[in-house]
Amino acid sequence: MATTPMVPPNPALAGNPNFDGAAPPAMAAPQPPGTDMTGICFRDQLWLNTYPLDRNLVFDYFALSPFYDYTCNNEQLRLRSIHPLDHSQLLKMTGIEYMLTEVTEPHLFVIRKQKRDSPEKVTPMLTYYVLDGSIYQAPQLCNVFAARVGRALYHISKAFTTAASKLEKIGFVDAENEKTVLESKATKDAIDIKELKRLDHILASLQRKLPAAPPPPPFPEGYAPPTAEGEKSSDNQQADTQPPVDPIIDQGPSKRRKF
Repeated sequence: MATTPMVPPNPALAGNPNFDGAAPPAMAAPQPPGTDMTGICFRDQLWLNTYPLDRNLVFDYFALSPFYDYTCNNEQLRLRSIHPLDHSQLLKMTGIEYMLTEVTEPHLFVIRKQKRDSPEKVTPMLTYYVLDGSIYQAPQLCNVFAARVGRALYHISKAFTTAASKLEKIGFVDAENEKTVLESKATKDAIDIKELKRLDHILASLQRKLPAAPPPPPFPEGYAPPTAEGEKSSDNQQADTQPPVDPIIDQGPSKRRKF
């Protein structure tokens, strides 16, 4: 099985020109593995041009990055000339280790950092992925939720601020329109009262000029005037001619009685 030459820990690795992040000062110590390094990525184009990136060599490539912890169990296996991802050997050890969880050659490799307490008990810590030759640290789920919630709250707050400013303008315009409508209505009412008084004056003057109305003629012989019972029966006939009850309009949910 082909492997690349072992690379010992080097404090100047963080200043590698192939490191695609903000280069720290010369001879500065690298960040301790396990810290938040989601804002950087690593890529070694020279290594990619020399070796194929597959499931057998991807861990050797990952060991060149600042994400790698040289105190892990995989490094001990490398020193013993054993493949660092040998699962049968890792089960016999305890401590920090890396596992290759997902592979889509040659584009995507997912590596998980975990702490092994026993062959059955494993605690996941961090996740890294190699995407088209560039190595990244995956953000933790809690950080993703916090960022998404914060972004959503920002946009909601901004939307409420915009809506409030527009509603203030609409309310100001409505107040002005209502004031204008009330003024025009008051003027119209005043004009109507004047016209009504004028019409009453004309009718009163005409009534004074016309003679009194003659008395009504007598009823013809044999005619009986209608009684109150007859008027009541005619009212009942009119009531019987009313339209039928509409089951939706007249007996809808809003028209029903509540017990």
